Amino acid sequence: MTARSTPLGAARADLDAVERIVRAAGTSFYRGMRVLPPDRRHAMYAIYAFCRIVDDIADEDAPLDAKRAGLAAWRDTIAAVYRGQADGPVTRVLVAAVPRFQLRQDDFIAVIDGMQTDAETVVMAPAMADLDLYCDRVASAVGRLSVRTFGDTSAAADEVAYALGRALQLTNILRDIEEDAGRGRIYLPREYLLDAEVPADPVAILTAPGLPAVCGRLAVLAHGYFRQAALAMDRCDRTAMKPARLMGATYDAILSALERRGWQRLNKRVRLPAWHKLWLACRYGFF
Repeated sequence: MTARSTPLGAARADLDAVERIVRAAGTSFYRGMRVLPPDRRHAMYAIYAFCRIVDDIADEDAPLDAKRAGLAAWRDTIAAVYRGQADGPVTRVLVAAVPRFQLRQDDFIAVIDGMQTDAETVVMAPAMADLDLYCDRVASAVGRLSVRTFGDTSAAADEVAYALGRALQLTNILRDIEEDAGRGRIYLPREYLLDAEVPADPVAILTAPGLPAVCGRLAVLAHGYFRQAALAMDRCDRTAMKPARLMGATYDAILSALERRGWQRLNKRVRLPAWHKLWLACRYGFF
């Protein structure tokens, strides 16, 4: 098969290498993106692979200087991509995807900035403004890359990315409170903890009487972002927004399941049953 007849005109070996990175991550992302047309699907795989690689650099058990060097190297690599230069399968696919879908360099750099925060900082009850910036970098920036790849470059699509990225990240924070505390991290906002008299301590926080009030307050904020994203989607290309609608509906359902479980049994993981995922996929037009 020639490169011209492959998705994005990329070499089949590069496409397969990127796809293996996504499959190896073991998330539902791989299956979820298979509903996209080939060019868009493989561009999303390359974006995901980039995010996975820089996330692994931030999380690896290595000296801080090594992590900084790894992330700095990726800043240079992304700059090279925008000059049409590549040094491996992921960047070669990105070189093809960037002009095709008008992906912005600043959004890739924002993701790296978010990973640098995780690498350099033990996040411990950030101020709300800092948490919002973190959500923008690690989630909404990915959303801005995604909506363009899905097929909408409008200002309304950027609004979707702004709101949906924050909604998804806040849901992740609420889902992972116990796991994050085990790593010595607290992503719940400092102002909410102070108002509920919850100590910013990763051990004490898990049994603090005021924790349910903090979680409930953050859940209300997340639901508001889900609604904001849905309103913005109504002004976007309907077909392009199908993946975003499905993602939003899935995470909104997870947030509701967390609320039904309550905030005192944090060790009980919340997952959507297969039938619920299938129902959402049917509802949003993927079958």
